[in-house]
Amino acid sequence: MQPFKRTFRIGWAVAAVGLMLAEHLQAAAESTGEGHHGLSPAPPILFHIGPLPITNSIVVSWIVTIALIAIARLATRKMQLIPSGLQNFVEWVVESLFSFLESILGHKLTLKTFWYFASVFIFILAANWFGLIPGIGTIGYGYDSAHGFILTKPLLRGATADLNLTFALAMIFFVFWLIWSIKANGVAGFISHLFGPRGDVTGTLKIFLGLIFFVVGLLEVISILFRPVSLSFRLYGNIFAGENMLEAMTSFPAPLSWIIPLPFYFLEILVGFIQATVFMLLTAIFTMVSCSPEESH
Repeated sequence: MQPFKRTFRIGWAVAAVGLMLAEHLQAAAESTGEGHHGLSPAPPILFHIGPLPITNSIVVSWIVTIALIAIARLATRKMQLIPSGLQNFVEWVVESLFSFLESILGHKLTLKTFWYFASVFIFILAANWFGLIPGIGTIGYGYDSAHGFILTKPLLRGATADLNLTFALAMIFFVFWLIWSIKANGVAGFISHLFGPRGDVTGTLKIFLGLIFFVVGLLEVISILFRPVSLSFRLYGNIFAGENMLEAMTSFPAPLSWIIPLPFYFLEILVGFIQATVFMLLTAIFTMVSCSPEESH
């Protein structure tokens, strides 16, 4: 488990550094009067539906959701015993994800939770890659200046480059994790899993170990409550920093403005896949540890 922890710490550090660099580039551009380069941390509001503000990242999340529903409908419209075309591709994706999660969660728990993990992985992956389409974040409203066109309100923005969405995804998992854990262990078992002493000991040693495990349980509760924060910031930081980095590179003079970002563009495609996998993998491991404690070693 230690290599995984080191990998996730490194990923968190890279995301934080990238985020700081992106914000530094944005502040430097604005201070020199060159206008806004890169995404702003807060997505602009395009319109309102009643009291609900609709941002450009919400619009992208709607587009991605509708596209995924359309693909699923097309793939299952005329099901064949021997699949081909789109049905074959969709079945390959679903079977690959099921086999991967089954190796982590076991067959029984995978049957209960596969619908969530597969959905969240496919949605995050599609949202990450959709944000890399040329024009996303660079087409919108603005004004002309001595330094060129200044974009003030892009019409579209990568959905996972918005902390609101990533935090919402993390909180949805937290609710499902709590439900699955209580169903698997019961309320008493869930509390005992957090605070109960381990091992067969008696007497004074049992009381001493009980106090130790109670303190450990409190630390575990803090760790559990922090999970939505770490999950959301890890995904948001990597995607937000990557999109800012690509957009900052477009300020180079032609033809460097499209040659230099090209290798980083393909790198961001890989990062989008990795971040979707990491989100699904971490949430699956959290679920496995709490719902299958006897297998968590």
